[in-house]
Amino acid sequence: MISTEDAEGALEFMYDNCSRLAEAKAQKEQIKEFKKIESSRLFLEAPKGSVADRQAWAFSHETYRKLIDGEKEALRKEHELTMRFKAAEATIEVWRTMQANARTEARVL
Repeated sequence: MISTEDAEGALEFMYDNCSRLAEAKAQKEQIKEFKKIESSRLFLEAPKGSVADRQAWAFSHETYRKLIDGEKEALRKEHELTMRFKAAEATIEVWRTMQANARTEARVL
């Protein structure tokens, strides 16, 4: 059974963490764009050779791999917060349904 306090707690969580979710999404996008820039920079820095060789060098460079790790962490944070928001939304929806059912039951009795 979900109490009114549980529903209020879910709303409070959403209100308190909306900027964290926005920041996580922005960070993910920023890293995604920076990864493109860094890939191009590393490609130009790569030793002379074929395009495939230069791309392979750029993509295997430690700097690029660190960006991949950063992107992974940004995605993890975004997904975690998104799932917690969905759980909070579900809590509120269940509470709303229970309240509607209680009103209907009260009218029937």
